[in-house]
Amino acid sequence: MVSVCDGQIERAQKLASGYSIPEVTSDAAVLLSNPDVDLVVVATPSLTHYPLAKAAIEAGKHVLVMKPMTTRLSDAEDLVERARRKGVMLAVDHTFVYTSAVRAMREMIETGHLGELYYIDSVRINLGVFQSDVNVVWDLGSHDVSIIDYLMQGETPTEVSAIGAAHAGSFRENVAYLTMRYGPSVLAHVHVNWLAPAKIRRTIVGGSKQMAVYDDMQASEKLAIYDKGVTIAPWDDAEVVYNQLVSYRSGDMRAPRLDNREALAVEAEEIIDCILHGGRPVADAESGLRTVRILEAAELSMREGSRPIRMQPEPTSLTTIPIVSIPVVARVSDVLTDVAAASAETA
Repeated sequence: MVSVCDGQIERAQKLASGYSIPEVTSDAAVLLSNPDVDLVVVATPSLTHYPLAKAAIEAGKHVLVMKPMTTRLSDAEDLVERARRKGVMLAVDHTFVYTSAVRAMREMIETGHLGELYYIDSVRINLGVFQSDVNVVWDLGSHDVSIIDYLMQGETPTEVSAIGAAHAGSFRENVAYLTMRYGPSVLAHVHVNWLAPAKIRRTIVGGSKQMAVYDDMQASEKLAIYDKGVTIAPWDDAEVVYNQLVSYRSGDMRAPRLDNREALAVEAEEIIDCILHGGRPVADAESGLRTVRILEAAELSMREGSRPIRMQPEPTSLTTIPIVSIPVVARVSDVLTDVAAASAETA
């Protein structure tokens, strides 16, 4: 790490002293003009993500921006296009897609171990931390939407709806429920809340063969696979619905062995590798763009009485961003862990 910038110079000095960072400044322009800086990590309030990431891209720097990438879809689209033109990497800190539990769930979906996908249900609640620039959907919801986007392999939902409420004198929603429909029958539901007495971080993926429960609050066995399900015998006459044969399956539960590496360390390692050798990280610019598209649709739905917002399929001609290989200082993962700490605490 060669430079750290913060509007409050004391915070920048504290971080710099812990990692022997030579340059400390309160002026972003100073950092961006430093020729030794190859990768800029934007860990600032959400409303500042766009102008700071834009300036870094225009300065020819690779960029890792905290979630959400931007707070407006048009800004996210602009960043993606600028990064493409400049040939630099744009990545988003969707930390949870780098956890071994989430990756294991995606593998089980891809390989068919869960069977036909029925639903994804996610809960992310706690008491605080209230954000001054965005509501709970943009703050906490971005985590769950990015997880769902990853599990659905980037598929665009056909519609998005949301309902939220602002309590305790707040002008921004601090309790919200989002629903995304994928195709004719797959539902994804997200509950986010800054006013809950307990901290819950749980995602359930239901399939026709098995069901997976990811509980991030568990110290161990964060992922549990349940051999449970139901089979309903078909019937021809709706009048005899109560006579149908319903068969329940209740098998074993198993907790697969998972890699216990810190997700931020995995993320940092991948980003460095992509810069050095080319390629695109899992949480790339397109992932950030898809997440912002869903969050903006949810915001619109809340403003319009929870009206379902029809989603247009994304263009199929997305251009791969060519990455210019530039040497990067190693050992960045430890510093990324600290600069992203505030974001992780509200995860």
